[in-house]
Amino acid sequence: MSEWTTYTISEVCRRFSSGKGITASQIFEIGAYPVFGGNGIRGYTDTYNFEGECAIIGRQGAYCGNTKYFCGKAYMTEHAIVATANDEHNIGYIANLLSIMDLGQYQGQSAQPGLSVNTLSKIELKLPDKETQDSIFSLLFSLDKKIALNKQINARLEEMAKTLYDYWFVQFDFPDANGKPYKSSGGEMVFDETLKREIPKGWEVKQISHWIKTDKSGDWGKEQQEGHYTVKVNCVRGADINAINSQGNIEAPIRFILAKNAHKLLSPFDFVVEISGGSPTQSTGRLAPISQYVLERFDLPLICSNFCKAISLKDTSYFYQFAFMWSDIYKNNILFGWEGKTSGIKNLLFDNFVNGYFECFPPKEIAEKFFKIIDKNHQEQQLLLKQNHQLTQLRDFLLPMLMNGQVSVAE
Repeated sequence: MSEWTTYTISEVCRRFSSGKGITASQIFEIGAYPVFGGNGIRGYTDTYNFEGECAIIGRQGAYCGNTKYFCGKAYMTEHAIVATANDEHNIGYIANLLSIMDLGQYQGQSAQPGLSVNTLSKIELKLPDKETQDSIFSLLFSLDKKIALNKQINARLEEMAKTLYDYWFVQFDFPDANGKPYKSSGGEMVFDETLKREIPKGWEVKQISHWIKTDKSGDWGKEQQEGHYTVKVNCVRGADINAINSQGNIEAPIRFILAKNAHKLLSPFDFVVEISGGSPTQSTGRLAPISQYVLERFDLPLICSNFCKAISLKDTSYFYQFAFMWSDIYKNNILFGWEGKTSGIKNLLFDNFVNGYFECFPPKEIAEKFFKIIDKNHQEQQLLLKQNHQLTQLRDFLLPMLMNGQVSVAE
């Protein structure tokens, strides 16, 4: 087994210093190089002041002390500490070690929390030899690389599905009887007085409530099993909806609910809708479709929290079309106009919205064709999300033991 030696951070790093300032006018949503600040990527710019491998430590802000490994070209600001290793050490290994050391505890006491380069440089690290560092980082990097690849594939799958939805249900170029794009091929369009726009002949315009079969409230239950609170579940909150939709890691907490409330458990083809929450810049009303593939990502039955509501459709053929339609409504900020407030918390006026908002729906055969195409896409997305969850759990389990020598990497 490799011998472990104690060093200070300054002894193992060739560079350990902050980046340089950059004006807000030089940072864009799209650019050649990422700009790293105290809380991660702030945006992008057209120049860089760092190239190579490093550990990036946020030295100010809400994520003060968070550490990540980076390789490439980037602009490092004064709110990020950049660490590069000397020839005897592996910076990828060091970055992973620092990530579990709670560096935020070393921040100064002031109105704006911050980490001192001088203070951090004196922290001691117990490290194995370079060969062991290389082996451990190689293992961790391979897990990170697979997780990143799965995310890229999922992003492409989501983009493909959204493009098809727009093509069929926004541009109305779904396949006609001859397999040609309906509207582009001269398909008959009619003006709808309710929507004040043209829609394909034969499509129905109704309130959203016309398509909803049932809705059921959520449940928060208890943190621990007690009394009649015996049914163990994962509880989906508004904060988990994006993760179900493949954007981020899901952290649905374990709760215990009453057996008599088991009818509230989520079933295939349900939707979870966020009823309370939001922010000044984000409306309530985020929605997640709950397919069988989603349910299979969890070891326990699912329920939504009491800040959400579960709904189901009269005809499940419209499951994916309804999900994309609602997503467009949300992203277009329409739901801001259907909110009220209780004790300072924003609430979606759900009944008012579904009974007062009209949309057009296609004939069933078109919805069925769309369902068959998107279902395979959705299944692959959910399988990749489940795999990423398992890989992340494995990584988080191994990381501290690899860093203290409890577990070694086999030759």
